[in-house]
Amino acid sequence: MTGGLVEPTRRVSRGWIARFALAWIGLYAGLFGPLQILLPQQVEALAPEAKEAALALVLAAGAACSLVANPLFGALSDRTRSRWGRRRPWIAIGFAGGATAIALLSAAPTIALVVLGWCGVQTLLNAPFAALSAAVPDQVPAAQRGTAAGYLGLAFVMGVGCGAGLAVLGGATTAGYLLCAGFALVSCLPYLLGGRSDQVPAAEPWRWGVFLRGFWIDPVRHPDFGWGWLTRFLINLGNAVVLLYLFFFLSDVVGVADPAAGVLVLTAVYSVAVLASVVVVGVLSDRVGRRRVFVSAGGVLMAAAAVLIAVWATWAGALVAAVVLGVGFGTYSSVDFALLTQLLPSARDRGKDLGVLNVASSLPQVLAPAIAAPIVTGLGGYTALYLVAAGIEVTGALLVYRIRSVR
Repeated sequence: MTGGLVEPTRRVSRGWIARFALAWIGLYAGLFGPLQILLPQQVEALAPEAKEAALALVLAAGAACSLVANPLFGALSDRTRSRWGRRRPWIAIGFAGGATAIALLSAAPTIALVVLGWCGVQTLLNAPFAALSAAVPDQVPAAQRGTAAGYLGLAFVMGVGCGAGLAVLGGATTAGYLLCAGFALVSCLPYLLGGRSDQVPAAEPWRWGVFLRGFWIDPVRHPDFGWGWLTRFLINLGNAVVLLYLFFFLSDVVGVADPAAGVLVLTAVYSVAVLASVVVVGVLSDRVGRRRVFVSAGGVLMAAAAVLIAVWATWAGALVAAVVLGVGFGTYSSVDFALLTQLLPSARDRGKDLGVLNVASSLPQVLAPAIAAPIVTGLGGYTALYLVAAGIEVTGALLVYRIRSVR
């Protein structure tokens, strides 16, 4: 028992995993449909002469909001006491608010309002992001978390694919946004309405000082947590740099006539590759009792995909890179989350601590534009950009071995 909470020992059912995965699919569709296709289209229509800088501004502002919102909502869910548990109220509020924000974003007539709308989407959808993340250590025993993380990786792929598909299916940008919003809202209902609630510990007196100080987790006292954070940060930073300008790379370098359709095709290829690895590797990790080797291998494969794009800037090269990136991301994501849930300092603060770890995923979205924009516009172009991304990912893949408490 840690912090008044018992570590889960009862295996979750297939039904729970299905409902959990569906909620994540909707969440990712709501985020990545705009991120991959709709925001670039909208920004290009509003600011065609400065589309790279404008898109970088929009994405960086949204990621900055995510940076704050994820640990904040995680900490608030830790302290929530209700008949529906700690997490479900924030899942419901976040999906409802996020879908509304996506719908409003669809009508934004200026770059300034696009920035504001995307900040709203990122802020509100990080409430269910934080709460759903905490549901894994709340309810899934450690020996089953590789499998759960594998299905979480599968949900990511399906969510990204659904988001891209809905964005293209809508035809017009506005319709694409509305389809993503509606799908996100519907997808969370089975999880909210079914299954068991998480444990709710006794309420504690609210103290602002304790609440704010809790966001700092001392890497000296908790070194494995610190190394886990840094590993996730570097691998996600490299991946964010690779994906940031994919739409423009296909249009301006590869010469794809319809870059939106190109993104959709690459997403489909990538998704098939992820599907071939994500659940299998998660289950294998549980069976062999090892996490680090899979995280490292996934990071190296993702770096290899970046190198392929750098040296083979053709449509065929992009397709091969999508396969390698998919296998690498499937291998990495199927185990990374399971590994990190085993490094949490306190069971009582799982939501907040995972929120701090999720900063390692959102902070790269803030930093990637600052790194990528000057490289693309004057410091070597796309070739240099993708080689830099590969170096970052390899560094993260190697540093995972500094973690000692998990094999």
